[in-house]
Amino acid sequence: MIDVTALGELLIDFACRSTDSDGYPVMEAHPGGAPANFLAALTKYGAKTALLGKVGTDAFGKLLTGTLQKAGIETKGLVMAEDVFTTLAFVTFDEHGDREFSFSRKPGADTCLTFEELDLSLIDEAKVFHFGTLSLTDEPARSTTCKAVAYAKRKGKLITYDPNLRKPLWKDMETAKEQLLWGLGQADVVKISDEEVEFLFNLGVEEGASHILQSFGVKLVFVTCGPDGCFFKNAKAEGMVPSLSDITVIDTTGAGDIFGGSAVWKLLQTDKSPEDLTEIELRDIVTFACTAAGLSTTASGGISSVPEYGEVLRRMEGTIR
Repeated sequence: MIDVTALGELLIDFACRSTDSDGYPVMEAHPGGAPANFLAALTKYGAKTALLGKVGTDAFGKLLTGTLQKAGIETKGLVMAEDVFTTLAFVTFDEHGDREFSFSRKPGADTCLTFEELDLSLIDEAKVFHFGTLSLTDEPARSTTCKAVAYAKRKGKLITYDPNLRKPLWKDMETAKEQLLWGLGQADVVKISDEEVEFLFNLGVEEGASHILQSFGVKLVFVTCGPDGCFFKNAKAEGMVPSLSDITVIDTTGAGDIFGGSAVWKLLQTDKSPEDLTEIELRDIVTFACTAAGLSTTASGGISSVPEYGEVLRRMEGTIR
């Protein structure tokens, strides 16, 4: 039995670590991709996971496949293609540590995944199906994602969703908004950022969370607010949990994905439907996820930065005291 199967991009994140004498960035490579980061957190904490995706047969594709296997993520749903190159993402930082993304993806292997290439048994076996929006930017991956979500819903799977807006990957913002809203209409549980709430609805965090619950059939929403923490809301409860303080942030890449994976892992431990969770249960879920995400920012990369379970618990205990 698989706990969570995710569909989407697996790629290399190149993060700027310094600049040379001419001002060009000196890059450090890390395995990444939002669904892969998400699954890495789940797997680290004991869940059984699988990824449906596509990489090239190039050196990066082989490295990424090995990284997933080492992390314990099932890779039999990962297609390796000879005719397209593994997607690359380049992340640079401003003086405040905020990220700017550039992508080598014209096309990237992840956008070329077809429905016929999916190992549907990995959805059949899973309790949860997860997707984001990078697989919705281009065909055939967009149609593949839509069909996979419909298949998972027919099979009665819990659907989790992360809009994960990356503006440089969309041809125009009208299409981006249309696809992000489509995703909201499919999901039971949503992890969305405050910036994405503003982009979609021009609303604040609490108003946006209420709107998502009331208008899209979502059962539980987490609105992450960067250094300010996370607002949560379902039909029974709502509240805010602060982010970690007194940490030295090195790299925020993947932190939102690690939050999402950690939250879904804790949700699975309750063995309850998302709409039935109490405020106490939700605070426990979000505190764990905020702590894991915060600790991940003290290391580089996404998959490689997921903190150990014991480290998260020790930090939570220290915070509570």
